[in-house]
Order: sequence, then structure tokens, then C-alpha cells
Amino acid sequence: MSMRNRISYARRLCRGPLQNYLVKQVSVADVASSSGSLQSCGSDRHRSSIDACQNAGIPPADSSVEQGGFPRIRILNYGRGRGRNFTTGNVVESSTGNPSNLEARTANETLIRSPGRNRRAGQVLDSCHSSPWCRGFQRTSTRAISGSSGKEGSSGPAESVGTDAYAITELALDSVVKIFTMASSPNYFLPWQNKPQREITGSGFVISGRRIVTNAHVVADQTYVVVRKHGSPTKYRAEVQAVGHECDLALLRIHDEEFWEGMRTLQLGDIPYLQESVAVVGYPQGGDNISVTGGVVSRVEPTQYVHGAAHLMAIQIDAAINPGNSGGPALMEDKVVGVAFQNLAGAENIGYIIPVPIINHFLEDVEERNKYIGFCSLGLTCQATENAQLREHLKMPSGLTGVLVNKIQKLTDTNQWIKKDDVLLAFDGVPIANDGTVHFRNRERISFDHLVSMKKAGETAKLTVMRDGRTMDVDVKLAPLRPLVPIHQFDRLPSYYIFAGLVFTPLTQPYLHEYGDDWYNTSPRRLCDRALTATLNKPGEQLVILSQVLMDEINAGYERLAELQVLKVNGVEVHNLRHLTELVEACKMSSLRFDLDDGRVVVLNFEDAKEASLRILQRHRIPSHISLDLLQPPSPDMLEEWETPQKVETPEEREPMAEQVTSVPV
Repeated sequence: MSMRNRISYARRLCRGPLQNYLVKQVSVADVASSSGSLQSCGSDRHRSSIDACQNAGIPPADSSVEQGGFPRIRILNYGRGRGRNFTTGNVVESSTGNPSNLEARTANETLIRSPGRNRRAGQVLDSCHSSPWCRGFQRTSTRAISGSSGKEGSSGPAESVGTDAYAITELALDSVVKIFTMASSPNYFLPWQNKPQREITGSGFVISGRRIVTNAHVVADQTYVVVRKHGSPTKYRAEVQAVGHECDLALLRIHDEEFWEGMRTLQLGDIPYLQESVAVVGYPQGGDNISVTGGVVSRVEPTQYVHGAAHLMAIQIDAAINPGNSGGPALMEDKVVGVAFQNLAGAENIGYIIPVPIINHFLEDVEERNKYIGFCSLGLTCQATENAQLREHLKMPSGLTGVLVNKIQKLTDTNQWIKKDDVLLAFDGVPIANDGTVHFRNRERISFDHLVSMKKAGETAKLTVMRDGRTMDVDVKLAPLRPLVPIHQFDRLPSYYIFAGLVFTPLTQPYLHEYGDDWYNTSPRRLCDRALTATLNKPGEQLVILSQVLMDEINAGYERLAELQVLKVNGVEVHNLRHLTELVEACKMSSLRFDLDDGRVVVLNFEDAKEASLRILQRHRIPSHISLDLLQPPSPDMLEEWETPQKVETPEEREPMAEQVTSVPV
């Protein structure tokens, strides 16, 4: 029998916890949850079974004082308390004292179990020395233990810890709320109209500062939001303080003092480890009362956030997350380790929660700047260098790893320092592997994009790059990336301008989504490709399209022109929709000409077209020929100072790279 199979067999046979000799009881990471009684490696078993237990690092019951390297300690038996993956009881005995009143000598080392699956740190009497039982323990200072109260300093039964459904439910009753939202989304084909109102329900939880955390998609395009706490028939009016659609998070505030009576705040924890148990609390479909479902952590990695289309860290769990769970907390013990937000369509028991680092980033944005800013990006498109011939071509020495830069966004600070075909070796001193991953926790790896996204807007990062065989460091200022074609347009009305029945609007992905769930295949291919690949070349740039033609005798013959980009107005290149509006309104010529991207043109008599515009609006019951945002005076660029694009230099204008960086050894 191989060592792996032998250990696996021993752990199945010795299904008792390792920590029964702990003063403060903890659970065993190596033992999966089970129902019924637990088998122990008692002395009545066959000798080979006891040996198998010891080889697996599990002490047999009723073992002698010499076994396992624990002098003066005798293990009596194993016990199991209520709950999942945790035990109760203190079953150690000293050869020199009473098991109900033990004293730890100050000369002895106390061992503490490191956090793991559903456990807190627990104390072990005496020292492990070289015993295999010491796996997973960390040394700490000695503490005296006495009494039998079950609290710290006691040798009596320890407190049960872990994801206890009863404790979780009690905690959640005063912290988790149900959210009712009335929402109305714009109609992008008819941008002067809204779609019918719809009701959305979700969950949320209270954090410090009298704030409620929920998902952005629960309150997106909201017109009215109310909140109900558990056990109350009253719904309280809520105000949306901040929304981060990329990270799918939102903050609500309630000003009614009555709501806050008896409410408790939840504290944020940390990223759970694989196979740790969590409880998802919320108000999913199928009922009106609070629901608690349990599961374990299956995976931690960057994932596509469906609502905002961002690629950020997420935690996959096997707990059921259904409509209505959105915004509810995922709890481990008494801490929030995530926010439920999506599941995998067509799969069973694959749900996702937003981890604490993403939540903290969102909250810090709101606290420091009084609004959500966003997650940073380098603006790079990179390629893995796993092919040995590619690395040789790039002159990468053996042992050096990194990714190849293929494309750089123009309106980024990165564009001033990084060139195409550079090799990105490290980010803030963290080496990047040839597959684009970096070290993450114990024996886990994650895309280096996660390190970038955790930076705050305006902060700098040190990039280690290799160019032409030379390695150098550069400092780059980070900022959120602004796409040419917006990915989402929540909580705002679309811009539009109508002249002589010609409807102009900026191209956005929500516009393409009007073609249905399969919009990638059913929307106009030319527009779809540009929406997914085109990038900003100038600040404030938009792709302006001729959406449709409202039929009238003035535009007869142009009625089939639709879904086409407008390139020029009277020979002037169009920068954005506001610019097009200004060009049309300021026309001094008798004719008005629009050049479209497929080569066709639209020519109208300007004065006749102006007269026709009013009757077309009346015929189609359109209240205004222009959206409200275009009627208002142009405001300064919405970008913050840290986002203001710097002058884009040509390669000839740049100073030599060697004078801007500090060389480091290869």
C-alpha cells in the first residue's frame, strides 16, 4: 500500500479529531463532516490499525504516555459535539495531576493550532517536539490553565466553534434585511422612453456607520427602494449612497431612527481557505422569511462579474445561491467573508461570493472620496511566454519569467513607459510567472491582474520589465480604464439627438443588449466588433451612430439607413454626440451632409429639415429632440485629477529609457 493510500486509510479508520487534548477545543481539518458516532483508534483495535493511525499523524485513544512525543500526557478517548466539523470535550490526562484541574508549567511551550477549516486557534498542553501530531501548529507563549468553566484558562469542556447554523441564524436575525426595489430601465432603441417598471427583491446586511451593504444589481436603475428587517411588518425608505457596478456592490442608508433599534452590525473577516465552511444568509425565492444555507469554499480566483462585466477576485462555493440571495452575507463564525452575488447558469450548487478585499476596496473609495471610483488597470494586453522558443527569441535568461506585452491603451500612464514586445517580469516586486500568475497564499496562484486591481486610483506601482535583454524598473501611475464603448449605463438615461427624423446616439453595450440575450450574434456585426475591440484615442471620444430614421417626406429614401457610425458632419470629423449636435445646430450652409462608415452619405436641405423636425416629433409623441444632458452646459471632464491623461509622447519624443529607470541585476 502506498504512503498516500495508507494515510488515507488511517484517516478513514481513525475518524476522531486530533485536538481532543486541546484546552480550547478546535476542529480537525483533515476529517470531513459526518453523521453518527466517530470511530477512534482504541487499544482494542488490531496493532496495525494503531500504527496506521500514528503514521497518519492521528493519536490513538488510550495511548501510553510515551507515544506521540507527549510526555506526561495520556489521551483517553475521542468525542464529538454538535455542529459541522467540530468537537467538544477535553480528554487529556496528566500523569502527575487530575484531568479536571491541570496546570501548565511556565517552562513548557504552549502550541496553538493555526486557523483552518472551521476552527479558531486552540491551546495544547506541553510541547510536540518532533511528533507528526504537530503538523499545522504554531508556537506561541505559555498560558496557565485551570478551573473547569470552559472559557480561556479552563480545562473543562471547550466552546464549540465553526459554522453553527443556530448561532449564524441568531446573528443574522438582527443584521440581515430584505430589500424591495422598484426599477425602470431605459429603452435604448427609443432613448426618450423607459421600459415598464419592475420589482426586484434582494438581501443586505448592516455594517458599521449605519450602512447597509447589498449588490449593485439589486438597486440598479432604481426609482424607489425600501428595506424590511426580520420580524417587522414595516418597510423603511432607503437611500442609495454609493453604487459600484463593476464590483456589483452598493451602500444604502436609512434615516428613520426606528429602523436601527435592535439592529446589530456585522464585521468583515478575511478570505476563507479552500474547503472551509460558510453559511449564506438571505431572502431567496421560494419564501418570505430568512434563509440559511451552508457550503464549503471550492475555489478562489478572478472571475467575470456578470453585472458589471469586470474581472475581479471571487470565491466559488457549493452553497445554493438563488434570486433573492443577492446582497446577503456569507458568514464564517461571526464574520462576513463575502457577499452573495451570482451563480453558474446550468450548473448545480455553484455559487459565487464577493470576497472581503473587493468589499474593502469599494468601502474605502466611498469613505475617502465620497463616491465610488473604480478598480485600476494597467491598460495592457499580455501574452503568456510558456513557449521555450518564444522566450529564447525574447532573450529571456533561464529562470527569468514574465509575460509579453502585445498592446497598450493610449490614454494610460503605462503607455509612456512600456512598449510593445516588452516583457513584464514583476509587479511591485512580485515575480510574474510565464502563465501570468503570481503566488497567492499557500500553494495557490492567481492572475497578476488581481494585484493591479487592489491598487487605489492615483497610486503608483513599480513594474519590472525586460527590453532587448535588459531589465529595468519603472514607476507607473494607476487609474481605472475608461472604455470607448461603455460596458454599462446603469442609473442614467441614454443621450440622443434627433434632427429631421434622424436619431443619433452614442454606441454602448446596453444598446447592443436590446437585441436580446444572444446579442453578440444578433446585433450588427460591425458595431459589435467595435464595441468589444475599439479603444479610446482622445479624452471624451464616443462612437456616434445613426440609430434609425423616423419616416417623413424630408428623409424619404434614407429610411433603411440604420445602425451606422457617423464619421463626419459637413466634412468635420465627429468627436462625440455633443460635438455632432453643435455642428448641426451651427450649420451655416444650405445643405447638411452626414458621412457614414459604410461610405454612404445623407444630404438634407438645412432649413427644410429644421421645419420638418417639429412635426416629426409631434407625430411620434417625442417630448424633446435632445436629451437633457446635452441641453446642460458642458461640465469639466468627469475624470478626477489622478485620471487626467498625460501627454502621449511619440517614441521620438521620449527620453532614453536608461535615463528614466534604475537598472537591477538580471
